[in-house]
Amino acid sequence: MTDFRTGNGYDVHALREGLPLFLGGVRIEGSPIGCVAHSDGDVAIHALCDALLGSLALGDIGRHFPDTSDEYKGIDSKILLARVMELVRAGGYELSNADITIALQKPKLAPYIELMREALAKTMGVEVGRVAVKATTTERLGFVGRGEGCEVWASCLVYREK
Repeated sequence: MTDFRTGNGYDVHALREGLPLFLGGVRIEGSPIGCVAHSDGDVAIHALCDALLGSLALGDIGRHFPDTSDEYKGIDSKILLARVMELVRAGGYELSNADITIALQKPKLAPYIELMREALAKTMGVEVGRVAVKATTTERLGFVGRGEGCEVWASCLVYREK
């Protein structure tokens, strides 16, 4: 018998000029804006971490990596994702798949999607075919459409053989 668990995550960060933009473990070169955050601000990885943690009822990213801790100031979010995967595997689970949707008005992310999939898969120690990344705009509506922020939804399925 296989034990399946699903999780979903959501994260949002404000955008500000002059900051680097990291999404899905990749630096978006030439972007004039980046996410305001305690860590490197990789909102896609943060949502994915929440989905993975939620699948096993382990709380959220803030519980494990508080933004009040100097240990995590400016940290590469791939390190956080790797630590979350250690927790998933410590529970006897493995990732079946992850699905991430990034809402950002600009810059366009199409040239980076495959790089993100590869970076996330490598960080989690899974085949790239287990990771989907999609990008969308909000047709200039809301805070995303006005270029004020980026939001990401992530879901995952984890499993263990009993």
